[in-house]
Amino acid sequence: MKVRTTVGALALAGSAAAGAALADPLRRTRLRRSMRVWGLSARRGADWAVHRARRTVASEEERTALDERFMIRSAEDAVRELGQMKGAMMKVGQLLGFILEGLPEEAQRALATLQADAPPMAPELAAEVVRTELGDDAQRLFRSWEPHPIAAASVGQVHRAVLHDGRPVAVKVQYPGVDRAIQADLSNAEVMYRLFSAFALKGLEVRALVDELRRRMGDELDYHIEAEHQTAFAEAYRDHPFIWVPAVVPERSTQRVLTTEWVDGRSWADFVESADRPARQRAGEILFRFAQGSIHRLGMFNGDPHPGNYRFLSDGRIAFLDFGLVKRWTPGEWEALSPCLDAILACDAERLIKAMVGGGFLPPRHGLDPQAVFDYVSIPYRPYLSDHFLFTREFMADTVQRIADVRGPHVDVVERLNLPASFVILDRVVWGVSALLGKLEAEGPWRAILAEYREDAAPATGLGAEDRAWWTARAKDGAETSARHRRSSSAPDAG
Repeated sequence: MKVRTTVGALALAGSAAAGAALADPLRRTRLRRSMRVWGLSARRGADWAVHRARRTVASEEERTALDERFMIRSAEDAVRELGQMKGAMMKVGQLLGFILEGLPEEAQRALATLQADAPPMAPELAAEVVRTELGDDAQRLFRSWEPHPIAAASVGQVHRAVLHDGRPVAVKVQYPGVDRAIQADLSNAEVMYRLFSAFALKGLEVRALVDELRRRMGDELDYHIEAEHQTAFAEAYRDHPFIWVPAVVPERSTQRVLTTEWVDGRSWADFVESADRPARQRAGEILFRFAQGSIHRLGMFNGDPHPGNYRFLSDGRIAFLDFGLVKRWTPGEWEALSPCLDAILACDAERLIKAMVGGGFLPPRHGLDPQAVFDYVSIPYRPYLSDHFLFTREFMADTVQRIADVRGPHVDVVERLNLPASFVILDRVVWGVSALLGKLEAEGPWRAILAEYREDAAPATGLGAEDRAWWTARAKDGAETSARHRRSSSAPDAG
């Protein structure tokens, strides 16, 4: 009887705890979303077991076909599940399709739909968010308002509108409840780790990447932060010859509504399908220069360089969108990383070891062969170790394969590396821009272009000359403005 009573008490306590969990909206959301991802992981795990059994009795040719079908099924399953979830899990799904160049083309196309084709919310819901945030109906706040969105993504969707002064604008409206969804996802890191594992990524160490993503996703919930980031970039690149960042309209922006200048231009898919080779080469160089100019000259950069964040204008410029995931260097961060990059570019393994120990990336008594460390750490930087390089999808697939194979020939190096989480987002930019250049099949003197930003070297291309002239003129204007302010503040009071 005592045992039965104890078991009954435990059962009642468990039921009470479960009831309390379900009564908490955040915990209820977390549980519901976790179950969906666990279901996705379980399906992929079961499918993987069947797939592995079939491979053992298949020929080499049949194995290749089986592998491709498995990856396509995995991508399509992820899109069905994550495309409905919005928030951080959907962002992780975007990252999978964005980084994994080794996936079959059909699988990449499926995951690419997460970048721009998320299911939108009903027009009435979007109108209610605008009314709550801006204090009036959209039809009165704007001269015209399109109730149906032109794009929908992980945190919000975009509507086209026209201000009363005639300016066309893009209005990003956050999904109601997405804050709870994201908080639920961010508090459940283990599920996010498992999602990557479900795609059988050969032991890819994803924790640092996911942890950094979790930290940055919190910023995306507050459009005030994104508006601040976008305004800083818009001002920094104002009147640039080939880079445009749309300005923010602050009087129509709040924590959950962000209004910016409208951009007319081709999407990534349209551009890649129709652009000729010179246009693709120009676009690749502009994407690279925007990333490097921001990192080296502004001390901040957009950590989300996926294809949905660009529009290609008819005059050859590229408009850069979505600044929810921006990284700013804090004191000492760049100073620790920069010597390591210098050593990699100089192909100096001994110098790299000293820089990595000095920066805290390796322990002093690591016991590693310097060349082995260089061979692993330099993998993503191969395009900058020669005078001319052609980016291809095959290069990206090989790069991701070698970096991700943490149990392969580089296991000793991987086990001793200590990459601070703050640099993970920079790795994402390096990989992301390289992936874009691979899709464009861009080629050029990337080492010399990088030297323009790292060493203030002479321009290596025509775009480099335009860029240098603009930065020089900008610096001169800034110096003259500062001088006028000093003269004004030091002038004697006429009164």
